[in-house]
Amino acid sequence: MTIDDNNSQVNEYQTKTLPPQPVKDTPTATGELGDLLALMARLRRDCPWDKKQTNHSLIPYAIEEAYELGAAVQTDDDEDIKGELGDVLLQVIFHCQLYAEQGRFDMSDVITTLQQKLIRRHPHVFEAESLKDEAAVKARWDEIKAEERRVDEARGKPRRRLDATKAGSALMQAQSVQSQASKLGFDWEGVAGAFEKLEEEIDELKTEITGKSKAEIKANSSDIEKELGDCVFALVNVARKLNLDAEAATLTCVHKFKSRFGYIEDQLQACGKSLEESDIDEMDALWESAKQHERAL
Repeated sequence: MTIDDNNSQVNEYQTKTLPPQPVKDTPTATGELGDLLALMARLRRDCPWDKKQTNHSLIPYAIEEAYELGAAVQTDDDEDIKGELGDVLLQVIFHCQLYAEQGRFDMSDVITTLQQKLIRRHPHVFEAESLKDEAAVKARWDEIKAEERRVDEARGKPRRRLDATKAGSALMQAQSVQSQASKLGFDWEGVAGAFEKLEEEIDELKTEITGKSKAEIKANSSDIEKELGDCVFALVNVARKLNLDAEAATLTCVHKFKSRFGYIEDQLQACGKSLEESDIDEMDALWESAKQHERAL
């Protein structure tokens, strides 16, 4: 079944199961979870945008909100953090509302499942088991997760060894899957092997694009995308072998780029010019000036 087929069935189900219900014309913010869930149900009935959404269409928003929460925590502004936590909570209740409309489960089921998991994974808190430090807690947590996987397999939900790698951004998933493979013995002894693989992948990418016209590159974009992915994956391996976090390193680079570009914009504005009125040579010179400014700080 395709996503569109599934969405069609969901929309049909919604049409059959969401009759008009009496609701308050002007709801108020009460701080109560039940009122929040009722508000979400109201939006699903009366808001054209909310009516149109599916669990699949909400995926990008859930990812974006998680990153925005992380950024808010880093800035340590209470109002921003409250707002972003609320946006993450919105994604939770929105998904619960959609699944409830499909007759699958609701918010209460999600809360119950979470409670069961937290109790099950903390025997040192809720049972007589004693764990002396954080490392012991982490090791026991992994043991319990492994037991959960065995239970799933016994119920007909087989999992391969790398299925337990972390979700998240592509960089986070890459580093996680590499770390898991390394624990199973599939790894280089040192960083040199990872560097050699990176150089090999870069050469293969160059082969795909060197001497090719824009039209040829566009026609071969699928293969080029695969080679580019291989390069990024290999670079993450280098980061892992250096005991560095590829995601954090990339975010540091993004922040550095934004800071330097902001410097360019500020300098141009001081001269009465906009970015659009500047050329690449002028911006490049200011970029070098931004680097010197950083070193002077």
